[in-house]
Amino acid sequence: MDVTPETPEQTQRRLLRVLSHARADVLPLHYTYAECPVDEFPVHLSATALAFVKDHAVWSALIPVNAATPPQNSYLIVGFHFAAGIPNSGFVGWLASEFKRQLGTGVFVVCGQNSADGGVFDYWGIPLSVAPQALELVAQMQQRGKEA
Repeated sequence: MDVTPETPEQTQRRLLRVLSHARADVLPLHYTYAECPVDEFPVHLSATALAFVKDHAVWSALIPVNAATPPQNSYLIVGFHFAAGIPNSGFVGWLASEFKRQLGTGVFVVCGQNSADGGVFDYWGIPLSVAPQALELVAQMQQRGKEA
């Protein structure tokens, strides 16, 4: 993790650059959460789940939606893989704040590690109600980062 003092303007410029060099993959399916008791790992979901997270009481699996899933519980998933050599610390908070400020929405982020593909990667869950606007915002910000 990079720890470097920056002005807000320097942070904005750096994170626009991070975004402009990131690969943003839009997953073809929509996803939702399924909960299972913590003492019963949902092995039956392991073939289709994108991620598993647990707390003291439940396993929460991020799984593809089915026909019975209400749209308000469905999310578009965008995966960000980052370019090596560009410090991306602060990216999640920064982009989430931009989504909230410009689109009025929150998001969820699940992070993973793939050493062969840039290291840390993020899966961003974006409510379907604002998904087209969010994708447009990401594209605009990637372009701004290329111009900065």
